[in-house]
Amino acid sequence: MRIISKRTLVDFWLVHAAAQRPLDEWFRFVRRAEWENSQDIKRDFASASFLGDNRVVFNIGGNKFRLIVWVNYAAQAVYIKFIGTHAEYDKIDVEKI
Repeated sequence: MRIISKRTLVDFWLVHAAAQRPLDEWFRFVRRAEWENSQDIKRDFASASFLGDNRVVFNIGGNKFRLIVWVNYAAQAVYIKFIGTHAEYDKIDVEKI
């Protein structure tokens, strides 16, 4: 999968150092993945949650951080929509992100 954009992750972990390792591990894994549907994601990330419109929520770093992405399966691309602490995630409207 192509991830758009890693810079968003790097900018986040520069502020939240504890997120660097788990986000980098997520990035490296997803970059090698070939997901064709949500079941493929669930197989690889059992704790992933699915929102409408091919959006997925990942728990990062033991659920300290939340990552929301939009997946375009046909293009094999993952677009980062939100990365934040669990507390920041609780304040957003996940249906509109």
